[in-house]
Amino acid sequence: MPFSQQRMVKSPTGAELNLYVKHAGGHPRAVIQINHGLAEHAARYARFADFLSERGFHVYAHDHRGHGATRAPDAPLGRFADRDGVAKVVADVNAIHDLIATEQPGLPVIVFGHSMGASVALNFVLAHSARIHAAAIWNGNFSQGLLGQLALAILAWERFRLGSDVPSRLLPRLTFQAWGKAVPNHKTPFDWLSRDEAEVAKYIADPLCGWDASVSMWRDLVNMTQHGGKDSSFAGVRRDLFVNLVGGEKDPASDYGKAVGHLAKRMRAMGFSNLVSKVYTGTRHESLNEINRDIVMNDFAAWAETVLKR
Repeated sequence: MPFSQQRMVKSPTGAELNLYVKHAGGHPRAVIQINHGLAEHAARYARFADFLSERGFHVYAHDHRGHGATRAPDAPLGRFADRDGVAKVVADVNAIHDLIATEQPGLPVIVFGHSMGASVALNFVLAHSARIHAAAIWNGNFSQGLLGQLALAILAWERFRLGSDVPSRLLPRLTFQAWGKAVPNHKTPFDWLSRDEAEVAKYIADPLCGWDASVSMWRDLVNMTQHGGKDSSFAGVRRDLFVNLVGGEKDPASDYGKAVGHLAKRMRAMGFSNLVSKVYTGTRHESLNEINRDIVMNDFAAWAETVLKR
C-alpha cells in the first residue's frame, strides 16, 4: 500500500522536501522517522510504513536532497548541494523532526536510517541526540579509515580533471559495480541488494533508482561516514540513547556485516549502555527488501516496543 499522505515541506535550507506520511491505526505510540539510502527514494519504504502503522507507529519519510521528488535550487538529481551538502542534508532532517514535534507533540521519535540513510541518521544523532528517543542505524559502514581518505583523494582528482560537478566515474566502480560482481552467480549488477529477484527487478525498473551520484555527493557521503568513524564525534551524544544496529552477513557494502559489528564494539566501548546489534545470516544489503524481511521487521518492532517501555 502507498503512503497515505504526500506533501512538500519547506526546509530552512531552501529545499522543498517531498514528504510521505503514514499515520498509525488506533492509539499512536511513537513516530519512526525514516532516512532512505543512496540512489533510491522514500516511497520504497511504503511496505515498512504499513507494517509499522499497524503496530501503532506514525511514519514520516522524506526524499533527501538530490533524490526522488525533493527539489532545491542547488541540488539536481545526484547532488546534495553546491557547497555544505552534509550540513544541509542534516538540516533537512532536522526540519522534518521539527514538523513531527509540531504535528505529533509528546510522542517519542525513533530515527531510522538505511545505508546512506544510516550515515545521515547517525550524523543527525551526533548533533541532536537529546531530541530523540532512539536510533536505528542499519547497513552502514563507518570503518573506511584509509580507504575513505583514498576515496576523497580520488574525488578531488576527478573534480579537478573533469572541471565540474558531474557524476563520478571511479566511485561507482569501487562501490556499486564492485559489490555487484562480489555476488556469486549474480544475474544483474544489483543482486547485491537482495536475494529477492522481484525486489531487484523493481529497483532496476525504477527511474529514480540506480543512477550515478555526482563527485560532490560522493565526497559528502565519505565525509559523513568519516565523521561517524571518529570516536571524538560522539562526545556530545547521551550514553543512555537506545540504539539498534543491523547488518547483513552477505552484504558487501558493510564488509559482510563486519562494519556493523565494529561500530557496535566502538559504541559499547564509549559507554553506550542501551545498544543492540544483529547481523542477519545470508542477508544482503536491503534488509527490508530481503527474503527474510518479515523476520527483520518483526525484530525491529519488538525492539521499538521494548525501548518505549523503558
